Amino acid sequence: MMKMAFQRSKPIFKHCFTILLLLCLLLTIFCYVVSRGPQAPNSLLLLHKHYQRFFNRSDTAQHQQAAAQPTNLTLIERSTAPSSEPLTAPPNSREYHLAYPRNHRFIMDNAEACKTRTPFLVLMVPVAPHNLEARDAVRQTWGNRSVVQGEEVLTLFMLGITAGDDAEQVQDRIKQENLKHGDLIQSNFLDSYLNLTIKTMVIMDWLATYCSTAAYSMKIDSDMFLNIDNLVIMLKKPDIPKGDYLTGMLMIDRPVVRSHDSKWYVPEELFPESTYPPYALGMGYVFSNDLPGRLVETSKSIKPFNIEDAYIGMCMRKLGIALTSPPDPSQFRAYNTRYDRCEYSRIITYILGTSEELIKYWTDLKKPEPPC
Repeated sequence: MMKMAFQRSKPIFKHCFTILLLLCLLLTIFCYVVSRGPQAPNSLLLLHKHYQRFFNRSDTAQHQQAAAQPTNLTLIERSTAPSSEPLTAPPNSREYHLAYPRNHRFIMDNAEACKTRTPFLVLMVPVAPHNLEARDAVRQTWGNRSVVQGEEVLTLFMLGITAGDDAEQVQDRIKQENLKHGDLIQSNFLDSYLNLTIKTMVIMDWLATYCSTAAYSMKIDSDMFLNIDNLVIMLKKPDIPKGDYLTGMLMIDRPVVRSHDSKWYVPEELFPESTYPPYALGMGYVFSNDLPGRLVETSKSIKPFNIEDAYIGMCMRKLGIALTSPPDPSQFRAYNTRYDRCEYSRIITYILGTSEELIKYWTDLKKPEPPC
C-alpha cells in the first residue's frame, strides 16, 4: 500500500522539483541584473541595437536610428549590387554602413535625366526636403539656364527623407513638386546635418549610375551664389584636365576640431589624425565625371565621419589623386560682407545668408548695363 502511494506521488515530486529549479534560475538572473546596477538594461539595449544594425534592415525607422547615432560605425557585410529594393542579398564585400550609398535606395531617381542628352556640367544641389524656398530661389537664378556659354547644363536637387509628425505631408508635397519640375532626386536616408556625408556619397552614386557621360559635375549648396557663366568659362579652358580633376576653395592642413561644443567636432575614434588631408570646401566644388564611381568604390574601405568635404578629401587621398587649384583661386569665395556688382561679375561662388539675397543679387547682376 505504501509503495503504491509513493509511486503515485512521484509525478508530484517531479513537478515540484522542476518548479523549484526554475525559481532558482530566475532568482539567479535577478541577482545578476541587480548586481550589474543600472548599466545592465543599457547593455541589453546596446546588444539589441548592435544586432539590428548588423542585419541592416533598410526601413525608415532603422535609418532614423542610424542618423540618431552618427558615430556608431559598425562594419557590416552586404551585397554591393545596385537595386531599387532594400539590399538583402548575401554578403559579397566589406563596407562601412553609414557612408556607402548603396546601403540606401532611391525613392525618386530621375533616371531619364541624362538618357537623351549629355550635359557638359551637372549641378547637384543638396537641400533639405522642407526647403522649397531655397529650391525655388535656385530655379529662378543660376539653376534656371539649360545652356550656358554654348554648353548644356543640368541642375538637380538631392533630398533625403524627413522625420516628425508632418513627414507624410512633406513627402506628398515633394512628390507634387517633382511632378511639376522633374528635378528632384530622393534617397531613403534621414536628411540631417550629421548625415551630409551620406548625402554627398549618394550624389556620387547617382552621377556614376545615371549620368556618367557628363563631362563635369559640381556639388553646390543651395545657399550659394553661383556665377554659372564664369564657371563654364573656367571649365572650357584648354588646360583644365578632363579627368582626375577636383577643384574649388582648397583647404590645406586644416586641423581636426576636437571641441565638443563645435558642430564640426569629430572624435578621435572616427578620425585619429590631427589634420585633414587636402580637400575642397563643401560649399561648392567641381570635379570631372570620371571620379564619382571611383569615390563610391573607395568609400567602402574608409571609415565615415560627419565632415563631408573632408571625407571626400580622404577618398581622394586613398585614390592617390591630388586636388587641383583653380586657375584663379580668388573666384571661389566664402562669406561676403557686402554686395558689390562688379565683384560678383568676376567670382564663381559666394556663400549667402538667405534665398532673398540670392534672387536680389542675381537680378541686379543680370541688368543690361556693364557691372564695372
